[in-house]
Amino acid sequence: MIRIDERISKSELTYDWIRERIIGREFNPGYRLVLGAIAKELGISVVPVREAVRRLEAEGLIEFERNVGARVAMVNQDEYIDTMQTLGVLEGAATALALPLMRDADLARAQAINDSMRAMLEDFDPVAFTSLNEKFHRALFQRCPNPHISELADRGWNRMSGLRSSTFAFVPDRAPRSVQEHDEILRLIRENAEPHAIEMAVRQHKWRTVEAYRQQRTSS
Repeated sequence: MIRIDERISKSELTYDWIRERIIGREFNPGYRLVLGAIAKELGISVVPVREAVRRLEAEGLIEFERNVGARVAMVNQDEYIDTMQTLGVLEGAATALALPLMRDADLARAQAINDSMRAMLEDFDPVAFTSLNEKFHRALFQRCPNPHISELADRGWNRMSGLRSSTFAFVPDRAPRSVQEHDEILRLIRENAEPHAIEMAVRQHKWRTVEAYRQQRTSS
């Protein structure tokens, strides 16, 4: 439990505590704020936590969604979209280049990861789902023989980690379709489809998530 300075209002201290963690990226965009847990951490009631969260919402750092609650907002939406679009191009190229070197074990691992993602849909954890999603794609392009493209794809994923804790926290309805598209990508690889077709399938898969995010932003 953190000791509260009685000279500072509990609401003000909570506001500073949460804001500091958002700005410092300890709480990334999409991170769900559990008011009761924060209150327990600070040794206060939920009331000042709620007041602080409402203030942060007014500043655009936090947003509320029905049936989800409070979560850290996507502050730099344009950077997220640009990074996702770039990553789609890079992953598509890296996966296509990796095809001649890809092994059955790589496909089996990717399939197992996607099966785990499918099983998670009924008891959805967006952060864990996003982690598995990254592992799925890395399993497919890990043997890319071009180190420059591989490094750029790695940078793209690292940048994404700093921009949000989970894409699917913002577009949870996208998750089932994403799993289906993974199955389609694996089917194309197993059937020895043209590398260009596989590259485009991977790219469009990423770009559909961008479009889903844009639509969610427009409707919210």
